Amino acid sequence: MTKKKSPPKGYRSPGTRPATPAAGGGKGGGNMLAQIQQLQQEMEAAQASLAEETVEVSVGGGVVTVVANGQQEIRAITIKPEVVDPDDVEMLQDLVLSAVNEALQQSQQLASQRMGGLTQGLNLPPGLL
Repeated sequence: MTKKKSPPKGYRSPGTRPATPAAGGGKGGGNMLAQIQQLQQEMEAAQASLAEETVEVSVGGGVVTVVANGQQEIRAITIKPEVVDPDDVEMLQDLVLSAVNEALQQSQQLASQRMGGLTQGLNLPPGLL
């Protein structure tokens, strides 16, 4: 009777591939996929919520007001009639520009706060999610 030799350590027979964590064959691979799917669902819910949340910015003592949502969309611009001066259109333009830029900045901060809480602790490359 002949004794079979064991293949060398690390040897794979032709045509076989090692199990990969992404395929669920590695330790914890299925768990990682479930976590990613859950994170994706939570991010979609947070983005939907951001569409409903708003920031409001007033400039010039309240003569120009801009409302933006958490998705950086301008929802409303209110201009009080007393600021409309046909001889000084540039001032009105500057007020509107200032209010819009501030509203967008606050909207981005709001989105960053909401979304940052979901990805906190994950070492993801910038821009991945």
